[in-house]
Amino acid sequence: MTQLDRTLQARMLLGQRTEGDRLTLDDAVLLAALDGSRPLTSGERAALQASPLTLRRFKTLAEARRRTTQQAWSGSHGLLRAADSGAGFAPLQTDDGMWRLHVVDSGGKLAVILQLDPQAAGAAQVLAARMDVAVRDGAGATVLQGTLDADGECEGPWPFAAAPAAHFQQHGARFDVTPVA
Repeated sequence: MTQLDRTLQARMLLGQRTEGDRLTLDDAVLLAALDGSRPLTSGERAALQASPLTLRRFKTLAEARRRTTQQAWSGSHGLLRAADSGAGFAPLQTDDGMWRLHVVDSGGKLAVILQLDPQAAGAAQVLAARMDVAVRDGAGATVLQGTLDADGECEGPWPFAAAPAAHFQQHGARFDVTPVA
């Protein structure tokens, strides 16, 4: 099914009017399905598909959630996913998929590059604002701080004596990307 087919099918479903239609699922159930905390049962999916009114409510809640997520980015968190294997430092990614953290050799010195994923929810607003961001390790030490460029990147020198993998392992095996006020 192409994107056009899906769009037309969605418009057709949302545009239908059914005599005696009513909301068959409450907002709590729909919101839990949207945030992934509880999938819909087969009966709930069937009820959602059978009720254009409930489908429209589901779409409204999804759009409101998307707008809230995009407008209110307040930080992202990431974890090291595996123990040090001795190989080079693999790029880290935040749990929300919004950021990637690279450490590269730049003329014999290590450089840190923070990269915004332009496809992530809220990325367009963060990029448009050319935000000042900070990357901190699990102990709260600043790894990188700066302003995003037009490509959604920020870079600087590696600020620690220890190698990146060892440093992150010693400091909580996690990192945070936050806006700087």
